[in-house]
Amino acid sequence: MATTVRHTASPSALALAHALSAAARGLAVFPLTRGKLPALRSPHRDGSGPSHCRGACGRPGHGVHDATTDPHRIRALFRAAPWSTGYGIACGLAPHHLIGVDLDVTPGPEPSAALRELALRHLFSIPDTVVVVTPRGGRHVWLTGPPDRIVPNSAGRLAPGIDVRGTGGYLVGPGSRSQDGVYSAVPGTAHLAPAPCPPALLRILAPPRGGHRSQGSAAGDAAGRGLVHFVLAAHAGQRNTRLFWAACRAYETGGGPELREALVEAAVRTGLAERECRATVASAARLTGNRP
Repeated sequence: MATTVRHTASPSALALAHALSAAARGLAVFPLTRGKLPALRSPHRDGSGPSHCRGACGRPGHGVHDATTDPHRIRALFRAAPWSTGYGIACGLAPHHLIGVDLDVTPGPEPSAALRELALRHLFSIPDTVVVVTPRGGRHVWLTGPPDRIVPNSAGRLAPGIDVRGTGGYLVGPGSRSQDGVYSAVPGTAHLAPAPCPPALLRILAPPRGGHRSQGSAAGDAAGRGLVHFVLAAHAGQRNTRLFWAACRAYETGGGPELREALVEAAVRTGLAERECRATVASAARLTGNRP
């Protein structure tokens, strides 16, 4: 991702050089202002065309829909916006189908810690991939998704301070300058290819349609039995972690109250103290927004 440029170049020229480097890696780009907004105004702002136009008119000024990997078109976009100081990278487009996990700097628990907690609950780990540092100290984690899966944009849905950039969204590219400073890749990640999104995380980001939980006894259905057996199969060193994960899943699917005693009993059978088990299940209930 690194691009050798002269420091005497204008901010727009620097942004163009970084944008062309990103495009050479198959990432569709377009110019941004210091405010991280599309640099070109809509050609339909005076009502001369359909408000829902996504670039079919052939004129620039459609935000993320201007994004391209064609170096000639990229240069034309930047010539039309000499005030640009950065570039956006469109998410969800071939060949990478980029997904951005945006960890903001917010009051309260560190977003990176929230992501680690989420990974613990759903049993996934973030692979080695491109990570971009924002001027305020946030992180953009780059992942790729399958071409047949639409990942929606969201803000704070996964956890406070964690936003998702999916189809129709964009990430500010490394080398961009905003009013707060410069975006840069974390050392050692700039030349990595965006890694595939872990399947467990993808299920959270883009849950399958129609995946509602059926009515009936949670402890008696296949999913409930699976969670109980998951806890029973725990070995020393993983018993509390497995119980916590299973309890989170139970409460997330609405079966927490019915499964609580079965999960506690299963954990006690593995050797945990009943008091510790109940505290772990209560912690899972609170974390998932349920009262223990």
